[in-house]
Amino acid sequence: MSAPIRAMPEEGPELLTAQEVAAYLRTSRAAVYHLIERGQLPGVVRVGRRVLVRRDVLQTALDGDDQRPRRE
Repeated sequence: MSAPIRAMPEEGPELLTAQEVAAYLRTSRAAVYHLIERGQLPGVVRVGRRVLVRRDVLQTALDGDDQRPRRE
C-alpha cells in the first residue's frame, strides 16, 4: 500500500533548498539539480551560488495550475 501524498505545509520557509525539494518530491538531491539544469523545475531562484525554489510556485505547478508553456 502506498503512502498518501501530502500537501506541502502552508507554514515554513518561502524558499526551499534542493534537499527540501528532494524530500518533498521523494527523489534525490541530484535529481532536483538535474531538473533545475534542464529548466523543468519551476520557481528556481539563484542567490549567489545557492539554488533555492519558491515554495508557492512549486506547489502551484504540482497542483496542475501551472500555465507556463511546456518545453518540447
